[in-house]
Amino acid sequence: MGMIDFNATALLLRSERTRVLASNIANADTPHYKARDFDFRAALAQAAGVTQRMNSAGSVTASQTDASHLPATLSRASGPAMLYRLPAQTALDANTVDLDMERAAFADNSVRYEASLRFINGEIRTLLTAINGS
Repeated sequence: MGMIDFNATALLLRSERTRVLASNIANADTPHYKARDFDFRAALAQAAGVTQRMNSAGSVTASQTDASHLPATLSRASGPAMLYRLPAQTALDANTVDLDMERAAFADNSVRYEASLRFINGEIRTLLTAINGS
C-alpha cells in the first residue's frame, strides 16, 4: 500500500470517527443513549491489510499478511468495529455520553484529520514536481 493510499484510508477512517463522535455529542441529552467509538489504530491496521501478532517479548507487532492484499474499503457494512464507551460516571437517565471527553476526542480527531490532509497534499505536490520536472 502506497503512502497516498495509506493516508487516504486514514482520512476515511478519521471522517467516520468524526461522524461517530458528532453523533455522541448530538445525543448527549437523549435518555438511554450509549456513546460509541472505535479503535482507530485497529481499524487502520485492518483496512491496510495488516494483522497484529505477539512477538516473543509479549508486545504486539504489526506485519502485512500478503503484499498482494488490496486495502479494504470503508462502508457501513465493512466499517470499523463499533464499541460502546464505558462511562466514568453513570447518568440518572442511563446516558453514557461524557461531553468533555467527547469534545476532547472530537478536537483531537479534527487535528489528526487535518494532518492527514496535509500529508496527502504534500505527497501530491511532490509527485507533481517529479512529473513536471520543476
